[in-house]
Amino acid sequence: MLFNKFFAQTTLAASLCISGLSAQAMDDLKMALIPAEDSRAMLKQSQVLIDQLSEKLGVKVEGFVATDYNGVIEALRAGHVDIAYLGPFSYVKAAEIADVEAFAVAETASAGSVAYHSQIIAPTSAKDINDLKDLQGKNFAFVSPTSTSGYIVPMVGLKKAGIEPREYFQNVIYTGAHDANILAVKNNRVDAATVADRIIDSAVAKGMISKDEYKVLWRSDSIPESPMVWRKALPEADKQKIKEAFLSIKDVEFGDQGMVSRYVETNDKAYDPVREATALTKE
Repeated sequence: MLFNKFFAQTTLAASLCISGLSAQAMDDLKMALIPAEDSRAMLKQSQVLIDQLSEKLGVKVEGFVATDYNGVIEALRAGHVDIAYLGPFSYVKAAEIADVEAFAVAETASAGSVAYHSQIIAPTSAKDINDLKDLQGKNFAFVSPTSTSGYIVPMVGLKKAGIEPREYFQNVIYTGAHDANILAVKNNRVDAATVADRIIDSAVAKGMISKDEYKVLWRSDSIPESPMVWRKALPEADKQKIKEAFLSIKDVEFGDQGMVSRYVETNDKAYDPVREATALTKE
């Protein structure tokens, strides 16, 4: 966000000083999105939210999708963007190195809560694969090392099942996006892959894959939903305006989250379970 001091005529400036009102104005707002799906699809499915934010804030809101999760974090750290939609783990990482803070989280219509789940899926056509133990010597796909439901949480699940991916699977790949994992399973390019439940539900609704083309081998416990974050360096008055704008938005389609019923406040502490899961992956 660019903040420029607007100097009005002397009499107006004087009256502003007397009244105690701020002479600063929010010029625009730059918002980054993680590439949970194809970048064009993410932007298209986020446009309604972006337009509503622009209207409520009275400024131009620009959205862009980085090439990978780290790209969003680096954009925040460099001050190129002001707010961002991050995955739970990419938020935890950003909080460590980019001085950002979670402030709002979506309650999705499909979940009816501010949580979602990670899944490991396989093609229905793979008759010899019905459990994690059947994946030994098979080809496996994660999303990205910085994806919560596409790597961190399922990695913990695999380790708890006694599986060390590099030793257990024949090949391990990282596709970079949940929809790429879905297509890899559908087209039998891998034997199993990780995916967020709400993203594959959305893929089914859009006709990308049908429910009879995949089976769920494993499902995680609840994961705190992906947060909206801001750079802590933003002026407090602008943070308040941004938060109020998000909390006033209802029933809007947004990115990979699908239909968002509403946004509610969140904070950094809500993501401590993700930090704990991350620590387990390093053991």
